[in-house]
Amino acid sequence: MKIEVKKSWMSATALLVLAAAAIGYLAVQFLSMREVEPIYPGPGVTEVKMLSDWYPGLKGTAGDTEVYVLKGEKEGDSMLVLGGTHPNEPSGLVGAVLLIENVVVEEGTLYVIPRTNNSAMTCTDPQEGAPMRFTISTPGGDRWFRFGSRATNPIHQWPDPEIYVHATSGQRLSGSETRNINRSYPGRTDGNFTEKMSYGVTQLIQQEKVAITVDLHEASPEYPTINTIVAHQDALALASQALINMQLEGMSIGLEPSPERLHGLTHRELGDFTETLALLMETSNPSQGRLRGATNAEMVVTGKDKYYLKASGYGRLYDLGYSEAGRSISERVARHVTGVVQFAVAFNELGLGNMVFTNVPSYSEMAADIGPYLTPQ
Repeated sequence: MKIEVKKSWMSATALLVLAAAAIGYLAVQFLSMREVEPIYPGPGVTEVKMLSDWYPGLKGTAGDTEVYVLKGEKEGDSMLVLGGTHPNEPSGLVGAVLLIENVVVEEGTLYVIPRTNNSAMTCTDPQEGAPMRFTISTPGGDRWFRFGSRATNPIHQWPDPEIYVHATSGQRLSGSETRNINRSYPGRTDGNFTEKMSYGVTQLIQQEKVAITVDLHEASPEYPTINTIVAHQDALALASQALINMQLEGMSIGLEPSPERLHGLTHRELGDFTETLALLMETSNPSQGRLRGATNAEMVVTGKDKYYLKASGYGRLYDLGYSEAGRSISERVARHVTGVVQFAVAFNELGLGNMVFTNVPSYSEMAADIGPYLTPQ
């Protein structure tokens, strides 16, 4: 009897030790989500502000986020670039970082928000098996970046309603969309946490009289709107001119008008409620899709997936160019950065105003490898 008691005690102790180790490991992983990837302001950055400088209601919250200001020596018009609207669409974040670390503005002002939904950078989507970070190689060493969630962290906003009602239009959506910042524009001060974040962006645009707003996104290869510009009707002429310029650089890209009855999105609400010319860009990224295999950091960076390759062979993708080469993050970031630059060029060509951005690599240079254009860690 004493031997059995001793064995039971030893088994219980072993289980407690294993449980404590597991809890400790998970705690470390949980706390690591609070770590923020470094961004190194380049020669063009003249100031780093917070979104709460335009909307104080965000100050001290997880929704407050850095706004990098690149102001030229000559007066001109302004552009706002939104990266990290959906932090599980990584080329938006990395594209914004590449702009911050490289662009020099000669005329006008460029505002860049790399982590638009800062709260969503602190978690991943449940049941997706997504990595928490990924790494990009540079000549001076590896750079790591956060892979986050499509939606605001539930520890910052909960519970979700059964139905989310968009405040200004009355449009009814699934309750989970209440934490999707790209369904909450133009936002409101008396709304939920996510609506307050989008309100902050709207305030920046209105107070600074931002001429162009570009929202950087990614979508799955089986989604119809990929490798495309989506433009508010007021921005269609600008998008059309920029598209021609992008094609001349060797980029295949499409153009779609913003649906008038789909509310809460940047390209609809910011175009309706402010004077900005609202645009959104989508790239093709297998790590976003439903056909993919294991979602690991390698897939995020290389864009290679054998199941998408098989689907491409069956003609089941809207990404008609998907091949064994995949859709690398270099190519996806190159699309975003080139688009931002060409929107500024088209703005000038159409006689709408003046903004001049320099020190930007070409599309082909970035598509080959963005590593050389990211500051070593």
